[in-house]
Amino acid sequence: MTTTLVVLTVVDIALLIAGLAVYLFWVGGLLARVATNLEDCADTVRRINTHAEAIVPGVSHINRTGGVVAGALPLLYGMAEQIVVGATYSPPTEERPPARPASGTRRSRLHDAVGFGPR
Repeated sequence: MTTTLVVLTVVDIALLIAGLAVYLFWVGGLLARVATNLEDCADTVRRINTHAEAIVPGVSHINRTGGVVAGALPLLYGMAEQIVVGATYSPPTEERPPARPASGTRRSRLHDAVGFGPR
């Protein structure tokens, strides 16, 4: 009985160690993949910084121009409102009569030939 318990304990400890080894192998693979992705991100950030260096001197000019445009927006909005008030379409409220042909009612010559006329 004691030998069985010792064997089961050794097997249990061996399974625990094997499980931990598999877990550590899996976590190591994930961390390696994360490290690779972080290196790619660092390269992308360096590239963005290089491209942004050409833009940085003009940012103050862009901000100044944006401030001027933002300051003019209320005036432009008021002018647009005045234009829209006069140009707004309002549909007619009275009911329209049915459409009639411009040439008048149609008349058949066959009816005239037989002496038929509309009442």
